[in-house]
Amino acid sequence: MIAFPASVRVWLAVGRTDMRRGMNGLALQVQQALGRDPHAGDLYVFRGARGDLIKILWHDGVGMSLYAKRLERGRFIWPSPADGVVAISAAQLGYMLDGIDWRNPRQTFRPASAG
Repeated sequence: MIAFPASVRVWLAVGRTDMRRGMNGLALQVQQALGRDPHAGDLYVFRGARGDLIKILWHDGVGMSLYAKRLERGRFIWPSPADGVVAISAAQLGYMLDGIDWRNPRQTFRPASAG
């Protein structure tokens, strides 16, 4: 996991996002659809239509970074589109990246034991 500062704010862009978009397209979406500054140092998390892929956009003061994670099984827990923009903590983002329900920390997929 990438170590983000503890004070960083995390914003979930609810709804579906075209995962073909790159850094510039997602930064433009942050500006236009969310009404926020993508260079402010906040994390912006986007989820694809299938729900197994997320992208994270972050400007650390030096440059823009784009991270992606795909789950082998299961889907990322995501708020409904009616909720608008949702703010979560960095700890909740950590749960999400591990495939755990960030609203109620519990694994959604447990791999079978080896052997």
